[in-house]
Amino acid sequence: MSLHNSSPRLREKWWLAGKKPDYRFTLANERTFLAWIRTALALLAGAVGIDQFSPQLSSPSLRLTLALLLVVSGSTLAAVAWYRWRGNELAMRLDSALPYTRFLLLIAGLVIVIAVLLAALLWQGQP
Repeated sequence: MSLHNSSPRLREKWWLAGKKPDYRFTLANERTFLAWIRTALALLAGAVGIDQFSPQLSSPSLRLTLALLLVVSGSTLAAVAWYRWRGNELAMRLDSALPYTRFLLLIAGLVIVIAVLLAALLWQGQP
C-alpha cells in the first residue's frame, strides 16, 4: 500500500495497513498533533482578542484583516495537523520514510506576516 494510494476502499482503512507501530512512536505522533492543535487554538484566540478586545487600536479594516488572517491560519493549521498525523502514522505502519512537507515554511511565512500586521496595528493605535 502506498502513502498516496487513491483507491477509496484502501483509503477508508488506512489504520489497518501494515503493522502496528511501537506505542511510544504513536504517542509521540499524537503529542505532536496536539501541539499543532494548541497552536491552531492560540491563533483562533488571537483572532477573537484582536477583534473583540482592541477596538481602540488602529483602523477597523486592519483589525479585521489581521483577525481573518488568524482565523484562516488557525483553521488551516488544524486541518494540516490531522493530515500530518495520519501521514506519519501510516508511514510508521508501512515502515517507510516520514512524509516531508513544505507547509512548515508556509506557516513560518504566515507568522511573519501576522507579526508585521500586528506591529502595524499597534503602531497606528499609539496616540
